[in-house]
Amino acid sequence: MKIKELRDIGSEELRQKDRELREELFRLRLRHRSGQLETPSALKKIRRDIARIKTVLREREV
Repeated sequence: MKIKELRDIGSEELRQKDRELREELFRLRLRHRSGQLETPSALKKIRRDIARIKTVLREREV
């Protein structure tokens, strides 16, 4: 997800998206630990999406 797309989304929707991505990251970590994860790069992608969401939310606080 791109930062420009995230800035167009409302704060409450971003918080919901953050929760969903954290749950997905948890599931991917479990699959990675058990050796069932096919694309390890998915972990990196989700972590970056979470960071982008946090950045936008933080910008809105100030």
